[in-house]
Amino acid sequence: MQPETCPAATAAGAEIATRGVGAPVLVVHGTPGGIDVAEIMARFLPSTDFRVVTLSRPGYLRTPLPTDAPSLDDEADLYAAVLDDLGIDRVGVLAWSGGGPAAYRFAVRHPDRVRSLVVAAGLTGPWAPPEVSAPERLVGGTAFGASLARAAARLLPRTVVRLAVGGESSLRGSALRDHVAGVLHDPVRRAFVLDLARTGNTSGPHRDGWDTDVRNLGAIDDLGLAAVRAPTLLVHGDADTDVLPSHSARAAAEVPGAELAVLPGGTHFALWDHPDAEAVQARVREHLRQA
Repeated sequence: MQPETCPAATAAGAEIATRGVGAPVLVVHGTPGGIDVAEIMARFLPSTDFRVVTLSRPGYLRTPLPTDAPSLDDEADLYAAVLDDLGIDRVGVLAWSGGGPAAYRFAVRHPDRVRSLVVAAGLTGPWAPPEVSAPERLVGGTAFGASLARAAARLLPRTVVRLAVGGESSLRGSALRDHVAGVLHDPVRRAFVLDLARTGNTSGPHRDGWDTDVRNLGAIDDLGLAAVRAPTLLVHGDADTDVLPSHSARAAAEVPGAELAVLPGGTHFALWDHPDAEAVQARVREHLRQA
């Protein structure tokens, strides 16, 4: 038996879903996002080995904001409350990008709840959304744009993968062409990028979460990384231009005993779209199984 639940609200107020049996893992999506992104992130965690807990972070989709101005610490405390509701004492944590800071704070504020920590391309310092063109604002920031993105992922997959990879990395010329061709040739990597492209919108049910993230992530000062006690694995692509590799280098220097895996030519999606993604994911699974 592999119990599975559809998205539902816990007593803590978060939209969550669970699947599988085995080592519990909490999956923390990036910015913007929602439980759909968390589920895309977690596909490489088999239900036979892991009890996967996905959620929408505060303000995204059906997780309301708990206060008018929730902090990263409020978000970290929400994770603990979700685990209480589910009857889970300790978890591995898999976080990505803009979800990294709250995951670090969860490990600091609730050290007895975090068995192991994996952060992919996670922020450790202040971040601001990049300046984008009017067409990019249309596609990424409106409900109409969201529908366009879904249609493009279905009808123009090569274009969507090229724009996604090029927009989140320094890859250009033959390096970009080769990377895009590799993604399109691999059904798993292709599905990740195209499915992610369908979710990356800041309008509607993503708006409150996006605005909260822009405020909180822009004000990051000290995450208290030296106080993280969980075994920590960091993954970062060296061609990432959304979250620069220096963010993970900082965590590697400050988190006691942290291991850093840098993927050459890796984009912001490196854990999932890199040519070596399968091997790195196996290392992540091993890390998340730690007792």
